[in-house]
Amino acid sequence: MTVRVAMWSGPRNISTAMMRAWENRPDCVVEDEPFYASYLVRTGIDHPARDGVVAAQPTDPDRVVADLLAPVPEGIEVHYTKHMAHHLADDADLTWTRDQRNVLLIREPREVVASYVRAREACEPADIGLLQQVRMLDHWQRQQTSPPVIDAGDFLRAPETYLRWVCDWLGIAFTDAMLHWPAGPRDSDGVWAPHWYEAVWRSTGFGPWRPRESDLSDHDAAVAEACRPAYQRLHALRLLL
Repeated sequence: MTVRVAMWSGPRNISTAMMRAWENRPDCVVEDEPFYASYLVRTGIDHPARDGVVAAQPTDPDRVVADLLAPVPEGIEVHYTKHMAHHLADDADLTWTRDQRNVLLIREPREVVASYVRAREACEPADIGLLQQVRMLDHWQRQQTSPPVIDAGDFLRAPETYLRWVCDWLGIAFTDAMLHWPAGPRDSDGVWAPHWYEAVWRSTGFGPWRPRESDLSDHDAAVAEACRPAYQRLHALRLLL
């Protein structure tokens, strides 16, 4: 059976580097933010390359789900999807996620907001995924499941340790290929990549963890603090290795 991994993250949270690690497996195919176009159409929000995103992806969430559950190419054993949690509507039907091996990827909210506003002028609590990740966790816990929660800060201190754990949890073999990848863009990158993926395009592996400066405006600091209770709840459940 195909192992279907759904990594639910917020923006600016090593999610693209994580996608690179999985795509570097010879047995894996990846999907990059498949609900992005439906999110843009539903909210009317203006993002870089908005028209290109809407033209490149299905805008009907049901169509996206059908595509995610479709058969994979021959020879592929792992289907990995990089999701932004805030791309799903608050009332979205999550029944289909039972067929996925779900993982929550989190990051300290001040760091997320500081990185986000370097790329966009405005940031609100709903933009960085933590509130939505808690809603998803509530749904899964009602179904008597609890996905692993990985904090980006912990992960970057020991990428191989965490990747090995995730592979064991999935029942697949770890490979050193997940730790290093060629620099540059990929065909699998979303059409928004030129606006957001510059650092990942330069990368050839996970960078070491380092403390981040987060000199935020009053508004942006308030956004981070509004998301802190959600982060603290998820952080308390995080995988510690």
